[in-house]
Amino acid sequence: MAYIQTETTNVPDERGYYGEFGGRFVPETLIPALDELIVAYREAMADPEFQKRLMDLHHTYTGRPTPITYAERLSQQLGGAQIYLKREDLAHTGAHKINNALGQALLAQRMGKKRIVAETGAGQHGVASATACALLGLECHVYMGSVDMARQQPNVFRMKLLGANVIPVESGSKTLKDAINEAIRDWVTNVQSTFYLLGSALGPHPYPMMVRDFQSVIGVEAREQILEATGRLPDTCIACVGGGSNAIGLFHGFRDDEDVELIGVEAGGHGIESGEHAARFADPSTGRPGVLHGARSFVLQNADGQIMNTHSVSAGLDYASVGPEHAHLRQTERAFYTLATDEEALAALQTLCKMEGIIPALESSHAVAEAIKRAPTMPKDSIILVNLSGRGDKDLDTVMRELKLNG
Repeated sequence: MAYIQTETTNVPDERGYYGEFGGRFVPETLIPALDELIVAYREAMADPEFQKRLMDLHHTYTGRPTPITYAERLSQQLGGAQIYLKREDLAHTGAHKINNALGQALLAQRMGKKRIVAETGAGQHGVASATACALLGLECHVYMGSVDMARQQPNVFRMKLLGANVIPVESGSKTLKDAINEAIRDWVTNVQSTFYLLGSALGPHPYPMMVRDFQSVIGVEAREQILEATGRLPDTCIACVGGGSNAIGLFHGFRDDEDVELIGVEAGGHGIESGEHAARFADPSTGRPGVLHGARSFVLQNADGQIMNTHSVSAGLDYASVGPEHAHLRQTERAFYTLATDEEALAALQTLCKMEGIIPALESSHAVAEAIKRAPTMPKDSIILVNLSGRGDKDLDTVMRELKLNG
């Protein structure tokens, strides 16, 4: 099974554009570093030994392939489509983030970069980065907004236990956007010795492409597994979308199957009308093309073009922009995007817990919520494949607080 799919689409182009989205909007000091990264990445992708090492680690360390699970009781209760779950929650560290972190860390090692900087929102990318660095003997510094640190304490401790230096960010909204800002500042300052291990399918070229390729393992596996389990492809694939790495990884395996509907679910927060959300595509008055963190995509911004604060019960979806390839997929109508509110995500989390014995991450619960909405409207012989991007251990404090439980 091939774990990295490269050069399987016509995007991005040589300049890093997905249609009108993407590109490299960075300080001049970073252009040589990005050029170096592109060359190193292409050489690594052409090296069978690099691919073999990553594949071997995925088998023996990450625990791949992750299975798909038929959600039989949930499907029966909803009375419509049959729901299957791609179980990225069962990967080492508890989420899909390890797929990309391990790939980029191996690339950093190959380039002779011994110092890693990373950003994290929900903490899963930080944990995955710290894990990969511990495995490979690399120095790891993770920037994390202080608001996210407070609501993701278990992951903060895990990162520290794994040897990472976790740096609180107190600027701005003190969430993922601000953590990325600080990680980029660090990278600019230490560009010769440092590799920026970006966690989602965003940022300047080649990051959206690299992250997609490293996450394409999800879609490659899922396509083979659903064919083996059901004898056919799913009617609909659903994944949550913050920056969009788990979704782009799943979608990549099915993007040439035109009969397979691809659905991304953004964070609706307290609802679009409240203004407290992270749904970049839902409201054209605030979500418009713009530039954030080195790429042109859809960005939540006010009338003056200032980046707006966002809200989601899930720290990993609490971000003002979205990966440029998602903007392109939406514009070309190959994928469609909707949202789930905090309330809907929390309800979906409880439903999956009680019906299937699986505690999903709050991020993944947004995708589950969409499946719960759609399944009853579809024929019983139809199939929905949901990417369960992570497990919910990290979110238990937030869930208990939101649901007013006392443990």
